[in-house]
Amino acid sequence: MTKPYFTSKSDEWATPQDLYDSLDAEFHFNLDPCSNDINCKCEKHFTPEQDGLKQNWGGCRVFCNPPYSRIAEWTEKCYREGCKDNTLVVLLIPARTDTKYFHNFIKDRAEIRFIKGRLKFGDSTNSAPFPSMVVIFRGPYIN
Repeated sequence: MTKPYFTSKSDEWATPQDLYDSLDAEFHFNLDPCSNDINCKCEKHFTPEQDGLKQNWGGCRVFCNPPYSRIAEWTEKCYREGCKDNTLVVLLIPARTDTKYFHNFIKDRAEIRFIKGRLKFGDSTNSAPFPSMVVIFRGPYIN
């Protein structure tokens, strides 16, 4: 079921279950804002038709593995929602520290955890062609 989410024909990369489980044990997620009814990680989730970019995430504990074709938009959304009271957002994205969205919405604004090695997304036995990072937004970040 997850193979279509790994091919180069798609920008959806199915979250490795062991990574999600370890993050969920720490953060206790209750919203997956960019999923579908097959790959959702939380009971409460938004499908592409519902467009999580247009939804309010306030008060939720969010896990976000966005479609990478719109990564800048999702990163900004995660930052803005993560600044809301009682809202925590954990974002899984490629570690691209040379991008505008990294400097505008992540650097000096969030906790960053670089993942050692390359993730294997979905059922693939191949590693991703990029390094990854977990970005944690816990409200306005003071450096």
